[in-house]
Amino acid sequence: MTRAVRASPYWPVVAHPVLRRLLPGYAVSSLGDGMAVVAVGWLAVDLAPAADRGLWVALAAAAYTLPGAAGTLLLDRLLRGVGPARLATWDALLRAFALGAIPIAHATGVLSVWLYVALLGASSVLHSWGQAGCYTLIARQLSERHHLAGNAVLSTIGSLSTVTGPLLAAPLVIWGGAATVLAVDAATFAFLAATLHRGAPAEAGPDSVDGADGHAAKSSGFGVIRRDRRLAGLLLLSAGFFLFFGPVYVALPLHVADDLAAPVGVLATFYSLFGAGAVAGALLTGYLRRLPLAPAAACIVALSGAALLPLGLGAPTPVAMACFAAVGLLWPPYSSMSTTLFQRSTSPALLPQVLAAVSAVRILPVPLGTVLGGPAVAVLGPTRTLLVSAAGILALGLVAVAGLLLRPWRRVANAQGRPRTDQ
Repeated sequence: MTRAVRASPYWPVVAHPVLRRLLPGYAVSSLGDGMAVVAVGWLAVDLAPAADRGLWVALAAAAYTLPGAAGTLLLDRLLRGVGPARLATWDALLRAFALGAIPIAHATGVLSVWLYVALLGASSVLHSWGQAGCYTLIARQLSERHHLAGNAVLSTIGSLSTVTGPLLAAPLVIWGGAATVLAVDAATFAFLAATLHRGAPAEAGPDSVDGADGHAAKSSGFGVIRRDRRLAGLLLLSAGFFLFFGPVYVALPLHVADDLAAPVGVLATFYSLFGAGAVAGALLTGYLRRLPLAPAAACIVALSGAALLPLGLGAPTPVAMACFAAVGLLWPPYSSMSTTLFQRSTSPALLPQVLAAVSAVRILPVPLGTVLGGPAVAVLGPTRTLLVSAAGILALGLVAVAGLLLRPWRRVANAQGRPRTDQ
């Protein structure tokens, strides 16, 4: 058993002297975020006027995530060159204080729905930078061959928290109210901040770089990506993948309710199977380290579209559920592989701002796709909207695969080749 554990691709990650001190903080804060999925919307329902509950629930959900994208753009000049541990710590502290203010304001009777949404928005301003800090720490502490496993560990923690967090939050909401869950969420981020403060190595603080690296550290993350066609293509692939998947969150519930005339338990089963697939996919990812990452990521997008097709073609419900679970299985490997590609293709001085830009772009497409899903369902109906989403994802993946296959031929045809960033 011990030999099998040590042979696991995850052993170098969990046994790393620095990361084994930091991973408990990531796990606890991720669990708090999983619990907050229930509490954020539920407290908005309690605070909002009855006639406007839908609007305020949507605003609360958006405020908990979207300001992170704005923070990437607005704070870019200020946070370039700041060390990854500090980025992650500042994000955790801001989350702890802003979220912690919500139950305090609620207990003192001053929490309005406006203040609630404002505090949620404030809590997420640094989150893209915090995520970038976490993944930069992974990249700097591990050798390149262990990057995928390190990213997969964080992905596994997130997937497990998505499944277990709501289950833990539900009885806590019944016992103490949604504000109590947010108090717990705030405490988990305070724990993460303390873990980072005590466990992160000194060299993971603010970057002290000179010469070319010092100049590079002042570059915008989006500017770096724009100058590298490989990184730009990977970012566009991710944005397109998540954008086309967004309408599924609107179409699937209506497909179950209207087209299948099925009870809510069927919808819950769809999402439970997706979550179970995501946990399995996250655990599987570390064993895929020998695959060429760029082609594998492109193939995963195409396979995700193909797996989603049966839902849009009216397949029997058990088949559709199995296919949706397959989409969940494919999701974490894509996320970890694409992050690993950015880590391997970017210099250490540039990595925090590049990963912050990546995190910002990943935040926006799914909500945007969800918003577009409303009118799409109104025009096409739920099943056809699912078909369009599946076909779009499949086409995007096939285009990416074709581009990778044709790249060697383009290099032969072009004597000068493509400019390289490592020269």
